[in-house]
Parts: sequence; C-alpha cells; structure tokens
Amino acid sequence: MMKHAYLILAHNQFEVLEFLVTALDDTRNDIYIHFDAKVKTLPKVHVNKAGLYILEDRTDVRWGDISVVEAELKLFEKAQQIQNYSYYHLLSGVDIPLKSQDYIHQFFAKHRGKEFIGYSKGDSSDHIERKVRRYHAFPRDFRPSNSAGNLIKKSIRFAALRLQFLLGIKRNQNINFKKGTQWISLTNSFVSYLLSQKIDILKIYKNTFCADEIVVQTVCWNSKFREAIFNTDDEALGSQRMIRWINNQIYDWELEDLNILQSSNLLFARKFNNRDTQLLEQLTNHISN
Repeated sequence: MMKHAYLILAHNQFEVLEFLVTALDDTRNDIYIHFDAKVKTLPKVHVNKAGLYILEDRTDVRWGDISVVEAELKLFEKAQQIQNYSYYHLLSGVDIPLKSQDYIHQFFAKHRGKEFIGYSKGDSSDHIERKVRRYHAFPRDFRPSNSAGNLIKKSIRFAALRLQFLLGIKRNQNINFKKGTQWISLTNSFVSYLLSQKIDILKIYKNTFCADEIVVQTVCWNSKFREAIFNTDDEALGSQRMIRWINNQIYDWELEDLNILQSSNLLFARKFNNRDTQLLEQLTNHISN
C-alpha cells in the first residue's frame, strides 16, 4: 500500500482547515500541520483514520521571506523522520482536494516516480532578476504597512535595490533559476535530495524575495530529477493544483464556481474562505461519495 504524507502550512481560516483535514482523513495518509508561530491558540484538529502530527518547532512565517521555505522544509523533515512516504503533498490550510482519496491514490500509483512541480510558462527573467539576483533588505517586512518603522525599511529597501541596479550588482549569477507555484507533490527520493540541499538553500535564498516560488523548481531542474517532472508545459497540470488567477492575483473560489471545480481533472484547488461553507460542504461531500 502506498502511504502518503500531507504537509499543511496553516495560519488562518481554520474552518477551511477542518474541511481539508476531514477530506484527507484516510488510513493511507498521515497529516502534518505547521501552524505559523504567530498563532497563539491552536485550533483543535481531529482525525479518525489518518495519522496526525502537529509540529512543535514552529516558524514565524513572513510573506515573501525565506521563513516560508524554512517552514516547508520543517514539514518535509518531520515527515521523513516518521516514515519514507510514496508521496509528500505540500498544501496550504485553505486548500481542498477535488478528488476522492481512492482517485488520488490511484492517480499517483499510475504515475509513480513522477515529480509534480508546476513551472511558470513565458518569460520569468524579470521576476528572477528582481527576486533572487538582488539583495533585499529587511525581508521579514515585505508586507505593506503604514507604520513609520515599516515605511523607513521600505524606503531603504527600494534605495538599496535601485543602487544595485545602477551599479550592476547581481548575485547568484551561476544558477539557472526556475519559477512556479510553491504547492507540489514529491517522491521520497526527491524529498531526500531536497533536504540534502538545505544548508545551501538557506544560504542562497537569504535576503531574496518570494523564494518559495523558486526553490523547488530550481533544485529539481538542475538535478537528475528533472527527467521525472510530470509536465513542464502547463503549470496547473504539472502541479495538479487548480488556482484562480485573475490579473496576476489569486482569488478565493466561490459557490458559483462549484461546477468548474467538480468538473476539473486536477487533484487539488486553492484557495477557499471560511465564509463559503456551503461551497466547502458541497465540494467535500462530492468527493466523499
């Protein structure tokens, strides 16, 4: 029997998380949850069939910062300490599977050995140049804030980036970076390889921007595992994640999207909101039947 590990990054919308865990509650699965260290009171999470592990070593996750990658690596490390799984699925706490566990396990058994990593299409050179070939000051404070301290940091960051541009200062020029969604499904072999690169990863991506969209894509592309990537031409198909992009922004799925979600051939969707419990109920009831 193939055993799967579901690795969940959670920081809010815990009602959605409850629906997610219920949908994953299967004897063939173990569930690992990393709650952002800023969450002071952890929600109660219950399972009947799956194994459940709540990480005690929690990271204060900041958007755009390397701390996102640190939390991901903690999930992979914790899971591998428990067992060598057939697949490791990285999800956010506001994701929901679109298929039953029978379907998902059959899918990965059919494509065993493939790495499900989404790669962005089109020219990502400007994104790469800005995000990981320049030094970003105060990376833990990327989120906009009107506080005086944050505005000063923002001004310093902008000035430093501008100076690097004018002087032609670049970093990581010998790395062939790739970009895509951070939500992935990986084999045990590649997870082992990824974790073997941990020290280099944390060094290379320190003081970069949104490295979580780049790390796994880059590590895999520049390794022997590149040959095992399921699909490099379609980011959604490659990652098996259905994401509602509008004008380069991710929007929540709504009840009116139910038919689209139910008819999708992809395995997972993000992102959902507590306010749409009717959508969550209908979607999860659909995949449990």
